[in-house]
Amino acid sequence: MNKKTLLLTLSLVFTSLVGVSTQAQVLDLREQAKLIDEVIDDRLNNLLPQLMERTGIDMWVMITREYNEDPIVKTMLPATWISARRTTMLVFYYNPQTKEYTKSAVARYNVGSSIKAAWDMTKYPDQWDALMALVNKHQPKKIGLNISKSYGHADGLDHTEYEQFMQKLPVTFKTKVVSSEPLAVAWLETRTAREMQYYPQVVQISKAIIAEGFSSKVITPGITTSEDLVWWYRQKINSLGLSTWFHPSVEIQRNDQIEFDHLKAFSNKGYDPKNIIQAGDLLHVDFGITYLRLNSDIQEHAYVLKPEEKDAPEYLKNALAIGNQLQDILTNQFALNKLGNKILSDALAEAKKQQINATIYTHPIGAHGHAAGPTIGMWDQQNGVPGSGDYPMYYNTAYSIELNAAVEIKEWKKTIRIMLEQDGYFDQTGFKYISGRQTKLHLVGNPNWQ
Repeated sequence: MNKKTLLLTLSLVFTSLVGVSTQAQVLDLREQAKLIDEVIDDRLNNLLPQLMERTGIDMWVMITREYNEDPIVKTMLPATWISARRTTMLVFYYNPQTKEYTKSAVARYNVGSSIKAAWDMTKYPDQWDALMALVNKHQPKKIGLNISKSYGHADGLDHTEYEQFMQKLPVTFKTKVVSSEPLAVAWLETRTAREMQYYPQVVQISKAIIAEGFSSKVITPGITTSEDLVWWYRQKINSLGLSTWFHPSVEIQRNDQIEFDHLKAFSNKGYDPKNIIQAGDLLHVDFGITYLRLNSDIQEHAYVLKPEEKDAPEYLKNALAIGNQLQDILTNQFALNKLGNKILSDALAEAKKQQINATIYTHPIGAHGHAAGPTIGMWDQQNGVPGSGDYPMYYNTAYSIELNAAVEIKEWKKTIRIMLEQDGYFDQTGFKYISGRQTKLHLVGNPNWQ
């Protein structure tokens, strides 16, 4: 599939989703597989050597067993591989002086079209001996293994394989073994130009589904429960041939005596699945999909119109605007090499100056929903996050701008939370939302009222 065909196909896909029809289609599995494999080849052939040179790791060794996949290896497997096969060993070598770059699979099979099998079983009946032969051949200065304290994504080498590797490794190389964390995180967080051609479609599809759920096509006030809506979203994802990386949630804030509770909102502790959606409610959804090996993570709000209303009350529209203001405060702090914890502290300080009661818990997004890269707060860690919060921001990375603003609503005699999450991208030109952000409340109205 060439670039023009890809863009046309994706354009047609989104066009069919604009009306949020139940007939909306995504690329069929065969076309998805073609695109996924092309992207993997592009990343392995063009991106990875750049990252190896940047991080100074000249040999990256990954070892994984079938059904116990290393999270990073899974991002390198071809679309037709559901899991690794038997014991799969991948070895990437890059010499920054000579620019020699090799991609080898110490396995019985090629791994896709880019990583060729490099195990001569007649010469090395033992797979581990074949691996050590590659190490001896290239004489690496740093051997990166997927071992990490701060990132589960980069900690995929299991204890058994680590022990075997170190036992087999010649003594002269044992001091050269390092954590691959800088390279592993860079691989996971960096989005290529090819990926950014279709990432907007992943987000647009997500937003289209949210919009349909937040409509009178799905919600009947006084009858539909929040749990009904949750499962409608889950069924919709499935019916479109998509998948998700987390179960959606729907929360209700209304003119009552119940105050916002962080623990309930983020863990569903005390969550009432029989909560019936009523006119005058402020709804919130947390929703995401997985498509073409990229993830979305979006939170938006809707207002359920009362019979006499044509629009949401001004005080709720103003509350949403404060949430947007907080988003701007945060993303204005994004800068190359700035640590996640520094971005967090500077944004919270600025929010305080602007008299916004803010909580920020923004995270990278991409190959995983809660992805690798600089963590910018957690809802229960507003003073910084050790480890992943001390990682710097790089260009060509994507983020879920996740936060909430506590806003006093005098008409309700209580404080509500505007909980927003929108996916964005940071590069040399600055920060931009991948497919816009919510600046107006979704409106849910019964057609019989109007």
